[in-house]
Amino acid sequence: MNLNISAWKHVFKLDPDRSLDESALERLCLSGTDAIMVGGSSGVTYDNTVDLMSRIRRFEVACVQEISTDEAVVPGFDLYFIPSVLNTEQGRWITGRHHQALKDYGALLDWSRVVPEGYVILNPDSTAARLTGAQELEEPEDLKAYARLADKLFRLPVFYVEYSGAFGNMEWVRQAKHVLEEARLFYGGGISSEEQARQAAEAAHTIVVGNIIYEDLERALSTVLK
Repeated sequence: MNLNISAWKHVFKLDPDRSLDESALERLCLSGTDAIMVGGSSGVTYDNTVDLMSRIRRFEVACVQEISTDEAVVPGFDLYFIPSVLNTEQGRWITGRHHQALKDYGALLDWSRVVPEGYVILNPDSTAARLTGAQELEEPEDLKAYARLADKLFRLPVFYVEYSGAFGNMEWVRQAKHVLEEARLFYGGGISSEEQARQAAEAAHTIVVGNIIYEDLERALSTVLK
């Protein structure tokens, strides 16, 4: 089990609100992916999260939770990814909800397991963008500025570029990666084939594959590049 995120190349992201049979889950966990991330934009509860985590725990693969709501935080994950959306003017998605969660649970946290993420959501039609009020970017310089914001101003270990259901502009992603000095660029969105996985893996440090798992398992498994 590898918990060194700086060495991760590939992550499968599973949604607790979507069904996945045991055979498919086993193949994903044994595929060679570096980690299984559990999270989603809607329908995530404590019960469906703990159920999915317990099923993943049967396998020797890093199991991490990306937290979208503090009501669904489940003890027992290897790491906890905490996103702050950078391209929104709605403060609750940057620090507001985080402040309340830390007010309630901050004294209980094992900070060695916490990984803060600077999120930029680039698909305006996605659930995540509508939920958080993410603003569209006009040019790659905007994305590079957010990358520097995450990397140098906020000192975040992960800069996450999320196209959420659409395959993004890899040239933009590549340019953002090149300005990072410390943070690792995670890319997620629309990866549905081995070829797209190769393009994204060249542009980003780590690729995150999600939706295609529920549409075509074989194509999802092909994104774990050998």
